[in-house]
Amino acid sequence: MRYSRTLKEDGPRYLASSAVVSAEILKIFTCTLLVFMENNYNLRAMNLLLKDEIVNKPVETMKLAVPAGIYTLQNNLLYVALSNLDAATYQVTYQLKILTTALFSVSMLGKKLGLYQWLSLLLLMAGVTLVQWPTESTEEQKVLTVGSQFVGVVAVLIACISSGFAGVYFEKILKETKQSVWVRNIQLGLFSFVFGFLGMMVYDGQIVRESGMFHGYSAITWIVVFLQAVGGLIIAVVIKYADNILKGFATSVSIIVSTLFSYFLLNDFNPTGLFFLGAVLVIAATFLYSYEGKAASSAIKV
Repeated sequence: MRYSRTLKEDGPRYLASSAVVSAEILKIFTCTLLVFMENNYNLRAMNLLLKDEIVNKPVETMKLAVPAGIYTLQNNLLYVALSNLDAATYQVTYQLKILTTALFSVSMLGKKLGLYQWLSLLLLMAGVTLVQWPTESTEEQKVLTVGSQFVGVVAVLIACISSGFAGVYFEKILKETKQSVWVRNIQLGLFSFVFGFLGMMVYDGQIVRESGMFHGYSAITWIVVFLQAVGGLIIAVVIKYADNILKGFATSVSIIVSTLFSYFLLNDFNPTGLFFLGAVLVIAATFLYSYEGKAASSAIKV
């Protein structure tokens, strides 16, 4: 996403609000296909299921409007952040979502985290910070204005809070019902599409009317849209069968993995001593959290 927002190429840059809407459309289509498969490729059975779960249960459906609106805001904020911050600062700051998620999990789900788990959260934060700590000023950092950095940091902080709340809220809904996770994501996607489309028309309506929704799209843009859509569905499965804090750990470990890919495949990263120290802390934090995971799970009150 960062690459797509900073890529210098001929023609205008794509609209972030449009990319958010496109990802939601792709998610809805994918989830509908999965529900179709779950119903043994029976179109009538799928239609009856969707009508029963979405239309005939308006109260249950409306519950998804809250996380949908927050997720839409969060997705737009991430594009704002990555348009105004360098990748290192963004990655470090965005890991605050792990702590916000833990706090919301304790307050909303009644989870009890043990001492080791709290320590693991602190270790994780320290490790990710060291891994992403900028070692020297780059030309990109020099051209960033104080104003744009402030906008980027505020966008990330709001995204962290919204991510924590929406993720835990959605987890609570998923675990309180036996409904298919794909049906829930269709409900979530429908609301997200409406909110995203309204936001796009409010902020970028003139450009959309003049040049179309896919104004400035390229192959890289479609890759970003695809990854955002698929990533959202994978996260939903993680939330259903694990929890949001584990999702945060997976995200943090992915930073380490992506850094290794950058070094060995893309050759655009030179590891430092801080990187290795941070990697050790992240791995240690993951093991520390898992060490008390079984004991903590027995203390969860929903």
